[in-house]
Amino acid sequence: MHLSASIKSAFNQHHIVVQTNHSAKTLSMSTKSTGFGSVVNGGELLLLSLATCFCNDIYREASKRNIAISAVDVTVSGEFGADGEPGFNFTYKAHVTSNASAAEIDALIRHTDQIAEVHNTLRKGISVRLITV
Repeated sequence: MHLSASIKSAFNQHHIVVQTNHSAKTLSMSTKSTGFGSVVNGGELLLLSLATCFCNDIYREASKRNIAISAVDVTVSGEFGADGEPGFNFTYKAHVTSNASAAEIDALIRHTDQIAEVHNTLRKGISVRLITV
């Protein structure tokens, strides 16, 4: 599976496209009050990525276990220091609403934590390289 994301930004304009394989989706995001850049910063999007990954994976893994889920709430937090410093102290919590037993939901949450792809990507660490043209 190949994923990509792009932003084309100009004064009061943002064109955002995310893509998995050949399926492209356009997202809307406001610009800063100055008209340049996103009103949402990269750190916030990184935390949203973790929340979205876990939420989607909970539904996927619950389906594999024949557990009906009626709602998922995921809250992710983290800290960033000075410009250029990496984030730290990332934590998250999840609440799953289901008719399944508390033990089944706890096992589902713990299992999903172990296999969530974005979480594991950050836990492992990755190479991020600039490709110049």
